[in-house]
Amino acid sequence: MRGDGDIEAAARRFQIAGEFIQAELFGSGHINDSYCALFRQNGSDRRYLLQRINIHVFKNPVALMQNMERVTSHIAGLIEHEPDHERRNLSLIKSDDGSSLHFDASGGCWRMMHFIERSQVLESLESPQQAFQIAAAFGRFQQQLASLPAPRLNDTIPDFHNTPKRFAALEAAIESDVLNRVQFAKEAIEYALTRKAVATVLLDAGLPERITHNDTKSSNVLLDEVTGEGLCVIDLDTVMPGLALYDFGDMVRSMCSPAAEDERDLSRVDLQVPIFEALARGYLSTAGELLNGREKQFLTASGKLITFENGLRFLSDYLNGDTYYKVHREGQNLDRCRAQFKLVESIENQEEELNRLVESLA
Repeated sequence: MRGDGDIEAAARRFQIAGEFIQAELFGSGHINDSYCALFRQNGSDRRYLLQRINIHVFKNPVALMQNMERVTSHIAGLIEHEPDHERRNLSLIKSDDGSSLHFDASGGCWRMMHFIERSQVLESLESPQQAFQIAAAFGRFQQQLASLPAPRLNDTIPDFHNTPKRFAALEAAIESDVLNRVQFAKEAIEYALTRKAVATVLLDAGLPERITHNDTKSSNVLLDEVTGEGLCVIDLDTVMPGLALYDFGDMVRSMCSPAAEDERDLSRVDLQVPIFEALARGYLSTAGELLNGREKQFLTASGKLITFENGLRFLSDYLNGDTYYKVHREGQNLDRCRAQFKLVESIENQEEELNRLVESLA
């Protein structure tokens, strides 16, 4: 945690008229440090979102912010005549040197945005209608960025959804077994190895490259706190070229099971068909005209793939000594892996029904 003086000094380096009052930790993100910064202007208080970018995860923050500037500027142009358009897109604030970034004396990398008021995020779903609104927001985001002019966006995390590479990393972790943990994960390892063919299901499908969000969990959409409408997609750090179905698959993975990600009671891990249907309906309501027939055909498969991929990542991290994901207890990454693989099973058991449902919607 950085000192309050560092935070205030960073906040003052952005082009905001008024007096800095305070900054408090904000949100539940695990990568960047986020603060709600309060400024007083002409007797009125206004909030801003100040973030310190994790340059250990995002090693090229300049390229990241080039993406973010292009994406937010493009969306702003598309929606400038829509009602309430200020709340439907992130808006960056320039630093005092005219950049979207400020680097402090210790190498910290900061950015600032306008705070979108009267909005909320959901850490977990309470209804299919919420799933519909979130999926519709992500689908609209993809559809808006389909018209983004060249050049191609930067890859902020290369090979982020390269599932065969994730599988190869697991095989290497099994081979090295640096902490002698293979003995405790034999069942999960066997499960992964017998499903190697899943890793290439989307790459072999001949799907077109599009611009994707790549972290489509429920908490990355702002909802209107009164109407529940999906307003704005946030956390744009992983927006880059990819397959459209990576985003739908991650929605299925992160929202369709009521169990916690590290659930030990695997009987609680189960794909809920009403949530899946709401996600598919919402996503197709906004991205349906963008997607081709083959992309729609692989909607269910994408949920299985991304869930399987996350299981591979958790298992590899467990075998390697929990070096990537934060853990709060022994074996947590292995529990996460087991829960992901159980969800893959649940998808497989209902795959025919889910495919029929998608076909009826598409």
